[in-house]
Amino acid sequence: MGAGRFDERFLRKLEYLYVVSKKIFAGQNRAERRTRQVGSGIEFADHRDYVAGDDLRTIDWSVYGRMERLLVRLFEEDEDLSIYVLIDASASMALGAPSKLDLAMRAGAALAYVGLANLDRVAVYPIGEGLGEGLPPARGKGRILPLLSWMGGVEANGRTSLAKAAAAFVHRHRRRGIVIVISDFYDPAGYAEALDLLRYNRFEPTVIQVTGADDARPPLRGDVTIVDVETGDEREVTVSSAVLDAYARRHSALLRDLARFCRERSIPCFQTTSDVAFDDLVLRAFRGSGLLA
Repeated sequence: MGAGRFDERFLRKLEYLYVVSKKIFAGQNRAERRTRQVGSGIEFADHRDYVAGDDLRTIDWSVYGRMERLLVRLFEEDEDLSIYVLIDASASMALGAPSKLDLAMRAGAALAYVGLANLDRVAVYPIGEGLGEGLPPARGKGRILPLLSWMGGVEANGRTSLAKAAAAFVHRHRRRGIVIVISDFYDPAGYAEALDLLRYNRFEPTVIQVTGADDARPPLRGDVTIVDVETGDEREVTVSSAVLDAYARRHSALLRDLARFCRERSIPCFQTTSDVAFDDLVLRAFRGSGLLA
């Protein structure tokens, strides 16, 4: 698996995260996951008039005793959750030490594992200028090894277009669920269109922003040639303390604006740098949003 991304220590932590996630959500029901579909579940939803051929065991005899009307009880059915993990694999994700892509892949794999262990449907896709070929929805812990094998080989390259990736995703998937977007969100066109598109199509986005530890203040000084890793564009810049301060302010504004955008739309948002432990990030996501509860 690519560059030791998923070593033995990582595999041991997967099961630990699963056990901890169960403890965090102990006692919570899955009502927020339940569809409004009615059928033969266990939680009462509504009544309808009895018609010939209905199972007599579904008649609400207490209502008949009060109103002398034959009504059939309807119940909500539990439906397994669909979890979609979209991981930015554009060229900018190769930066950082360790790289932003490595943390994104580890966090995404851990979230996918917990979902699979909970028997939810999990799909994982790389995103860049569009939606890449990933692993379609599957269930069960037996899918984790093929998942890790594939994720271990993903490399960062190409440009970013979150809007194109989101549009391709909603075109491909009609089954609603949670969409976890893991990215540095360094898209020149922004992120609003992509996240709103997911929301308008009744998906539930969760944002995990991964930036490099040096992204806010790169270790540069003097006359340098800056190259955009995604477009190849070059620019000659004289880097001074004032220039670095101005850049740091703009970078801080990017993070602050994304957090505010998500807060205003009730989108869970977690921001981190690539040098944090992946399990710390995942546990923070669990505790902060009820993710995968």
